[in-house]
Amino acid sequence: MILFRLKKNSFIILLVFCALLSACTHTEDTSNKKVFNLNFDQGVKSLDPAFARDQMNIWCVNQLFNGLLQLSDSLIAVPAIAKSYTISPDGLQYTFVLRNDVYFHDDELFQGGKGRKVVANDFVYSFNRLIDRKVASSGAWIFNDKIKDSTAFKALNDTTFCITLTKPFPAFPSLLTAQYCSVVPHEVTEHYGKEFRNHPVGTGPFKFKYWKEGEIMIFLKNENYWEKNGNDRLPYLDAVKVSFIADKQTAFMEFIKHNIDFFNSLDGSYRNDVLTKTGKLQEKYQGKFQLIKGPYLNTEYLGMLVDSNMAIVKNSPFKYKKFRQAINYAIDRNKMVKYLRNGVGTPSAQGFIPKGMPGFDAEKIKGYSYNPEKAKKLLAELGYPGGVGLPEITLNTVNSYRDLIEFVQGELNNVGIRCKVELQPGASLRELISKNGVNFFRGSWIADYPDAENYLSVFYSKNYVPIGPNYTSFKSKKFDELFERSYYETNDSLRYKLYQQMDNLVMEESPVIILFYDQLVNMYQNNISGYTVNPLNLLNLKKIKKN
Repeated sequence: MILFRLKKNSFIILLVFCALLSACTHTEDTSNKKVFNLNFDQGVKSLDPAFARDQMNIWCVNQLFNGLLQLSDSLIAVPAIAKSYTISPDGLQYTFVLRNDVYFHDDELFQGGKGRKVVANDFVYSFNRLIDRKVASSGAWIFNDKIKDSTAFKALNDTTFCITLTKPFPAFPSLLTAQYCSVVPHEVTEHYGKEFRNHPVGTGPFKFKYWKEGEIMIFLKNENYWEKNGNDRLPYLDAVKVSFIADKQTAFMEFIKHNIDFFNSLDGSYRNDVLTKTGKLQEKYQGKFQLIKGPYLNTEYLGMLVDSNMAIVKNSPFKYKKFRQAINYAIDRNKMVKYLRNGVGTPSAQGFIPKGMPGFDAEKIKGYSYNPEKAKKLLAELGYPGGVGLPEITLNTVNSYRDLIEFVQGELNNVGIRCKVELQPGASLRELISKNGVNFFRGSWIADYPDAENYLSVFYSKNYVPIGPNYTSFKSKKFDELFERSYYETNDSLRYKLYQQMDNLVMEESPVIILFYDQLVNMYQNNISGYTVNPLNLLNLKKIKKN
């Protein structure tokens, strides 16, 4: 077995060397080429931006493609292929002026094998492809309810592209930074069809070279990349090599042995080995690598069905606001994060909108702190003193969150709420939640784009299941009025105030119990520099240097 691993590793090293060699001229020396090594513990499903749904897919697409706009580290939409844009006074029309120096990667399907210049019609094609039912892109929702049809996308000339919306949507620039909105060349996508997933051609800092699914993936430096860092042409790296070691402990050991340059997240199986209970790096690892923590736009929560008109809710205590509030008060979130997550995460005393989101203000949102006596008082007011007469409730989760949910179970039992934990396969639980099939469930909401509208849409009544993600069946006329008004507020500060009103309203009604806001944990080898940290945990390798 050891002999096989040595042979396999030697083969991979040889493969990367050959890839670099084939990309160089005969006189270039490949011995000092900078290869960035990372590992994915899950397979990549597609390198096609139209299917950039999962984190690994998104990370890969972000290296190979560009869109009109991109996110700064502070999550502001800034120019990319579009060097500027304007918005009409009514907020319906967006006009983008494109750069004239952006080229697709070289490919044999282009004339002479040389990548051609990106023009406005490429975005017309790319966005129409997103909404094409035959393509069945998982990113079709980007334009759902925002445009009339394909006529919304127009190329006024080669460098001017226009989008017309059916109603204002102030978060639209942020939405366009999603990897779904990358530009693709029609010649290549139409030639390969579904196989574009493993023949990607984009405009990004790296170009695709090789992929053996589940084993290795190689990207090479795009020598003709348009973006610069000061006077330096990006990227600095010569290649990116992705391995696919599924076992997280094995992958971490490869990182410790310097065979991997970057490691994302800490699995519970070895979190105690790396971090103290207060979230500090254990002494044995200090100085061995760089550990970076930061806000991550992921709210971990418990959801409850609250619509008493539903049969599943009629005989359930979740129909009572005071009962939902009692659960909120019963959980010691600080203790949960410290002892079960080694300080990774921010215990929530605010709302559904997570820390790190533009407009987040901990002082403006009134959430719930740990107060078991208050929880008991609310139960007594409902006619269940000490929980007497209260029916047992069932909390549904997946096995990977079992420790957290069993902690919640203990906290609820302590105030008189009898709670049973039911473990479900991930796919089964998602289906049950999407069909309002369970009263009480663990959930998480990871930002699709960096605007709080993405979070508040979870409580909009028109997003009721199965149309949208209102999994708690929450309805509020006042909330809906505020939500719809926010579409017409172009001033960010004023729109954030509307968001805060909505978040406070949700917290008062308590269709959810916020457990904590997640944190990203990234680890880099000491010879890596130029990395950035952003609350979307979007991997960006174009400015990375390896010494």
